[in-house]
Amino acid sequence: FADARRSEITGDLTEMRVEDLIAEEDMVVTLSHTGYIKRTPLSEYRAQRRGGRGKTGATTKEDDFLTDIFIASTHAYVLPLTNRGRLYWLKVHEIPAASRTSKGKPIVNLVQFSEGEKLAQMLVTKEFTENQFVLFVTKNGTVKRTDLPAFSNVRSAGIAAITIEDGDGLVAVKITDGTKDVLISTAQGMSIRFNETEVRSMGRTAVGVKGITLEPGDEVVSAEVVEKGTTLLTVTENGYGKRTIEDEYRVQGRGGKGIIDIKTTDRNGRVVGAVQVRDEDEVMIVTTSGVLIRMKVKDISVIGRNTQGVRLITLDGADEKVAGISHVPEVKDEELGGEGGGEGEGGEGETETPAAPATPAPATPAPETPPTES
Repeated sequence: FADARRSEITGDLTEMRVEDLIAEEDMVVTLSHTGYIKRTPLSEYRAQRRGGRGKTGATTKEDDFLTDIFIASTHAYVLPLTNRGRLYWLKVHEIPAASRTSKGKPIVNLVQFSEGEKLAQMLVTKEFTENQFVLFVTKNGTVKRTDLPAFSNVRSAGIAAITIEDGDGLVAVKITDGTKDVLISTAQGMSIRFNETEVRSMGRTAVGVKGITLEPGDEVVSAEVVEKGTTLLTVTENGYGKRTIEDEYRVQGRGGKGIIDIKTTDRNGRVVGAVQVRDEDEVMIVTTSGVLIRMKVKDISVIGRNTQGVRLITLDGADEKVAGISHVPEVKDEELGGEGGGEGEGGEGETETPAAPATPAPATPAPETPPTES
């Protein structure tokens, strides 16, 4: 046209992302034992008064239960890790939204795992900040520490987070601040505690270094980042277990044989798992026949390291064994933004507790037997 332009174009064009159109909102994300995941707006968990029953956090199948529950922004990252050491990305807003009573969707429908890969661990972070680390522990006693920012760019096909050698497998993955102690437990009842600074920071494809020296036939079953004031709950395959105060596990040098955590006698069998707990927590024990039992941690005896423990679950015959133990997460009132309080009894509940599955009759715990001291 002959006339001069009257409009003015200024500024730089920037790439528009999907999450730019999504409001930042806190979500309650739950993951079940069989891999079902969902997110629910935090606003659905209103603050309640003390003394009541709480709310249902999720509906699960009869043989399923919640293993992880956390609060995260819609713009936060969920990082699933597989048994082959690959790491994937998933933004919280990409997790299907569902009601409190829904069981959610299988995580394998959201992340394209390679053939033979299974979900081993899951991490959550808002930002890939400096001075934060990812600590890996494998079945053969290898430990590795990598800077968290190394995982800030992940492809849809995933990236190698750790090189897993043949015959090995990922047991635990934790985000740390670089100053904590690590406590590793083995199937033959040994344990070792050392400071994570003994493991230098390595690249993503590194194998790692020796965390514990294992006896023939032994393997790592769990690893925890030690928090002060907690106890370590150790459970054996024959249904016995005990709690021990974390102070009883002295700090040692990395790579040693460690010290005795629990006696693996004919009565106890091998250790199937060890979890760090507090008195107010609950745990779920699963058997090889699919029986589940949920119990309060405070009902389990606190005794010394080198002991046999007490009976936690009565098994049905010699063929049934304990398959695993899991900490049952709970969203407390203060985590949900409530002010707590309320007068008298009969309120609507102080905590938002995920629904416990119906416990079959065989899972009723037997009376405790006196602990056997060394």
